[in-house]
Amino acid sequence: MTELAKAYGRGPLSLADIAEAEHLPVGYLEQLAMPLRRAGLIEGTRGAHGGYQLARAPDAMTVGQVVRALEGEVAPVECLTVDYLAGTCVREPGCLSRPVWQRVKESIDQVLDSLTLADVSQDASAARAYGAGAASLPLADSWEPAVAPLTGDSCFVPTANE
Repeated sequence: MTELAKAYGRGPLSLADIAEAEHLPVGYLEQLAMPLRRAGLIEGTRGAHGGYQLARAPDAMTVGQVVRALEGEVAPVECLTVDYLAGTCVREPGCLSRPVWQRVKESIDQVLDSLTLADVSQDASAARAYGAGAASLPLADSWEPAVAPLTGDSCFVPTANE
């Protein structure tokens, strides 16, 4: 989605081009494209110059919309899923942890819904401007490897400042 956001307004991108840029198999991207199309987040164009493009501007599409299209609602525990049947859990009447998990879910939803694809693609472009040497990125004493969930990119995240 970040590649489509960066290319917004320039026409469709082929899955092969996205796969090359993101170092992902085309088959995997084909699997992702179907639910994204069903959710109305991307549009496909057939033909020699076909491919996929965002259905709306990157600043009008949230990361939360993408995550929900691909994974469903975020629910850290079963009792917070959309299809949970009340009373299914024997601990429900006196459960003290559910309110904690509810707050975790709300926090995750708030973060995902507050970030647009424009935000993420601009952040990705800024990070790439620093080059592969993550140690040159500001605001952290050290960085550790991680995988970016939306892009599958290898990236670095800050570790605790000491």
